[in-house]
Amino acid sequence: MFDWNRSCSYDEQQKRRFHTIARSRLKKLAAELALPQRSFDLRSNKAGIAVSGEITLHHDRAYIQVGQFGLSSGQGILIRSCKGRKDYTGGANHFVALGMLEDIPALAAAVRAITGVGRDTSRSSERRAA
Repeated sequence: MFDWNRSCSYDEQQKRRFHTIARSRLKKLAAELALPQRSFDLRSNKAGIAVSGEITLHHDRAYIQVGQFGLSSGQGILIRSCKGRKDYTGGANHFVALGMLEDIPALAAAVRAITGVGRDTSRSSERRAA
């Protein structure tokens, strides 16, 4: 389990791991949301040495950004709706804990609730079973 709350400031090795693992988790999130491969961009901005930078999954209707910008509050995942991949301001900001990167189904549920993006696979399997 990765320590999402260990600061990346002035720690190049931690920042590299933070970006690598967050990027991997956002790919898993895209798969969990059943996003077609070409329907989103995945970007990483390492920024300066004093900050974590950010990793962004930008879909046509959802903007999800991971960073340590809310480290003191533990809130480091920004989720908001958007209108295309050129929309960088989008809808209202919603924040969830960085630790949700350890529970991709829960994070996907939060993304669906906030943005309406992605199918709910648990409901789909319940319908098939009925």
